[in-house]
Amino acid sequence: MADLSTFARFAKIYQPGEIIFSEYEPGDAFYLIQSGSVRITKIVGDLEKTIDILLPPEIFGEMAILEGAPRSATAVSVNQVKVLELNRANFEVLMMGNPQIALRLLRLFTKRIYDQRRRFMILTLDDPQAKIADVFLMLDETETAVGNEGESSERREFKVTLEDVAHWAGMSVAEVQTILGHFQNQRRIEVFPDRIAVKNINDFIRFVNTKRKKA
Repeated sequence: MADLSTFARFAKIYQPGEIIFSEYEPGDAFYLIQSGSVRITKIVGDLEKTIDILLPPEIFGEMAILEGAPRSATAVSVNQVKVLELNRANFEVLMMGNPQIALRLLRLFTKRIYDQRRRFMILTLDDPQAKIADVFLMLDETETAVGNEGESSERREFKVTLEDVAHWAGMSVAEVQTILGHFQNQRRIEVFPDRIAVKNINDFIRFVNTKRKKA
């Protein structure tokens, strides 16, 4: 990320566990993390689900600038967090005076919008197995998969852990471990210490589509 020192006057500090903004409240600013980490949560049904844990130099709260919409999630500081708080006016100054920085931010905005909406699609699935399968579909869509030479083009390998999958699915590690064990018994996946292989990604696509149509 290019130098943002000229925007230091917009810096804010949040202490551990402090709410930066809450879901559904109006918003007129977005945030760029300089240090610390931020937990993004969303109410799904009657439960609060963790959508993401953000680290520097990630951005959050950008929908307030892009759409003028109420907050679609809650942001809470995990530890002491330093952010740059930028509103629409500040962002326009940034666009005019720092086009290279602005272009990077716009690219991040685009990716973040996709990521948030895609992860929300996972959380809306009722079937726990479909949630896990959809995590792998999301990873495949974002080109996280590592191909294997000589293997079928339907096989995918992902450098992810049980904790990663649990985080994206909004489930406990124990639940994910049970479901992955079930998939292993069905010979649909292989679990290695540093990666998880899906033997036939199209099988998971069909499975998730079936569950989504029933939802």
